[in-house]
Amino acid sequence: MFRKIRNFIDLFFTKSRNINNEPVNKVSLTVIIIIDLFILINVFSGLDSISRWYLSPNQAYPCYTSWQNYQQNNNQDRDFLIVSEALNNNLNLPSSYQESSQKNLGKISSICVNFSSLKEQINKPNNKVIFTSIEDKQRQITSLQGKNKNIRSQYDSTLLEKIAGQPNNLSINQVEAQKARLELDKNNLNISNLQGEIKDLKQQLLTTPETVKFISFLNSDTNFNEVKKGYDKALFWYPSIQIIFQLIFLLPLICISLFVHKFAIEKGYGLLSLMSWHLLVIFFIPLLIKIFEFLQIGVIFKSLLDIITIIFGGLVFLINYLYIFIIPAIGFAIIKFFQQIVFNPQNQASKRVEKSRCLSCGKKIHHDHLHCPHCGYSQYVECHHCHNLTYKLMPYCSHCGTIQNTNIS
Repeated sequence: MFRKIRNFIDLFFTKSRNINNEPVNKVSLTVIIIIDLFILINVFSGLDSISRWYLSPNQAYPCYTSWQNYQQNNNQDRDFLIVSEALNNNLNLPSSYQESSQKNLGKISSICVNFSSLKEQINKPNNKVIFTSIEDKQRQITSLQGKNKNIRSQYDSTLLEKIAGQPNNLSINQVEAQKARLELDKNNLNISNLQGEIKDLKQQLLTTPETVKFISFLNSDTNFNEVKKGYDKALFWYPSIQIIFQLIFLLPLICISLFVHKFAIEKGYGLLSLMSWHLLVIFFIPLLIKIFEFLQIGVIFKSLLDIITIIFGGLVFLINYLYIFIIPAIGFAIIKFFQQIVFNPQNQASKRVEKSRCLSCGKKIHHDHLHCPHCGYSQYVECHHCHNLTYKLMPYCSHCGTIQNTNIS
């Protein structure tokens, strides 16, 4: 196996640096590498674009996160907090939902569209006036609390001076203890009044018809559970859908470059063969990366994880043992694919013999030439049975039909 891998690597670098078995000059190789990098960047850019073509779980269920936060929030002000989101314009309008669904594949949840529509209805002028008033009063409370904090610090210092017998004219504080106490009481009374006014305004805001309708919709367990189920399902399948779209992007490029490469080899177009080979390698790099990503985050990984969790409980690390065996097997399969399809010298030799072409460089030669006049490659080998000359790399002797050693080059 290791010998095959080594031969595969040697052949890989030979094909990457030679035209018709002749090394490419450094300038040409540099140009080819620059082209390779440019194409590779564009391939990854295309993969990123096509992977976002299908709606993500957050795009298909845009209301889920906000709704889940509401369901998990045990704060008594949770109704006001989610209403304030609407009044702060932190929402996606149904029109933008429709625009998103037109540009991407997939469908936005109808429940989330309804969620956003009801949320948008709260954003009315009379509700905004109430909300603005609440914010103003809250800012006043914050200001008064800041003043109280400053007064308390001076009040404590004044008390210490009084205990120590410090004369008032030598005090470092501008507020006397008695005056500070009165100011604190006054501010606390104002804070209490403002808090009462805010409570009334919140109640007024939460009892408007559009707000009541929205809160009632939020408290529907049936709607939320349906959204949650759809979101979880989308989250499960989304990585696999991304991989499928990326494969759709890559496979035509791989097939075209493979076809051009084989065509160039048959016709003896050395430069085209080299360029198409580089393209084939470039397209296979992201393909391999995406395959390994799929194994790590796709349906296969999650299914294996579920099976192991059910059978072995917390022994989730066992999935790593599976990957230790699965990934080398996939790598071996890829090597075999290249050996059988791309690097198979027997298939290439068979087609070249039929067309009277050199077994090495692919250029046209006469059938009785022992060596290629273009590259000097020897076309024949002695049959070990009848000792007549027969074509190299062909499975049988052309004279006696005995099986040949096709590894001879």
